[in-house]
Amino acid sequence: MRFFAINRRTLLLLAVLAPLLLLLGYVALRTGPLAAVPVTVTRVENRSIRPALFGIGTVQARYTYSIGPTVSGRVLRVNVHVGDTVKAGQVLGAMDPVDLDQRIQAQQAAIGSAEAQLRQALTQRDFAGSQLARYARLLPTHVISEEVVATRRQDLQVAEDGERAARNALRGARATLAALEAQRGNLDLIAPAHGLITARDADPGTTVVAGAPVIEMIDPNSFWIDTRFDQLSATGLAAAQPASIVLRSRANQPYAGEVLRVDPLADSVTEETLAKIRFKHLPQPLPPIGELADVTVTLPTLPARPTVPNASLQRVDGKLGVWRVITDKLAFVPVKVLGSDLDGQIQVDGPKAGDRVVVYSQRTLGARSHISVVERIPGVSP
Repeated sequence: MRFFAINRRTLLLLAVLAPLLLLLGYVALRTGPLAAVPVTVTRVENRSIRPALFGIGTVQARYTYSIGPTVSGRVLRVNVHVGDTVKAGQVLGAMDPVDLDQRIQAQQAAIGSAEAQLRQALTQRDFAGSQLARYARLLPTHVISEEVVATRRQDLQVAEDGERAARNALRGARATLAALEAQRGNLDLIAPAHGLITARDADPGTTVVAGAPVIEMIDPNSFWIDTRFDQLSATGLAAAQPASIVLRSRANQPYAGEVLRVDPLADSVTEETLAKIRFKHLPQPLPPIGELADVTVTLPTLPARPTVPNASLQRVDGKLGVWRVITDKLAFVPVKVLGSDLDGQIQVDGPKAGDRVVVYSQRTLGARSHISVVERIPGVSP
């Protein structure tokens, strides 16, 4: 009876464990680590693509002007406000001359005095010259001595030296007046070109140092987009290529543009290439300086080469490549990217036209992974 009870207990235990083992085996083979990984595949095609670069930039002006005094002083007046349009040569404001006008008047008086001294020196020179000539005519008659003629010759030399000194003094006084008048003229803040006022950095009564801007202006016809592109995809970027500009404030209104130039210096920190994109026709009203813009540059069409979706590219052990499907096995094929477009198509060197490659997979793949080709992976592929 005891042996029968033990066997009965064992049979009951086996009856319970057997379904559990079968269930665990089923789960391991269908959804566990031994299960086949669902994947979607596509065939490599030989096709040409139209590469394009996408970058983000800011609206800037090519020509900007900072207008301020050449010497430290106090702002007397500012005639313009932000947003005003000005013409070349227009007076935008002025600095306080303080005592400069009085110094100019004093220097003008000093010039008058120097001119009077020059006239006096000329008179003395002419008189000394006439005296020397008269005494020189009398010398042969022995009415006067040689010493008297020598004295008159010395008087003429002194008068000529006085004339030169008076001329130099007059020349110096006039140069000083010209410098003061130039300094007085520099107190006016003049627009160097036609432009748009973008900032008033000082108001009347403010004291500013030499070189500090009082007014800032830009040339509205020189607007461009200072754009950054990823260096990895910027191959082929060059001047004169067509571009599309979408301002953030006008998302549904693209503007035609073109690459004006590619800067020779790149950003080594962000690994971006810098380029200037200009509008073919300026938008109206003008966008504010500093507004963000999305820029798409169209590159020349590439000839037909093996092309795969960018989703099929994977990085394994530091190498970029694709998983090639051979029957029901996988082989990793390293690739070299030759070009890409904004539709997600990438030309590669590695796989051949007609090869089947994995696009999406439910889990990370390996060389020994078992796969199951499906049309769609829920939650992964569209």
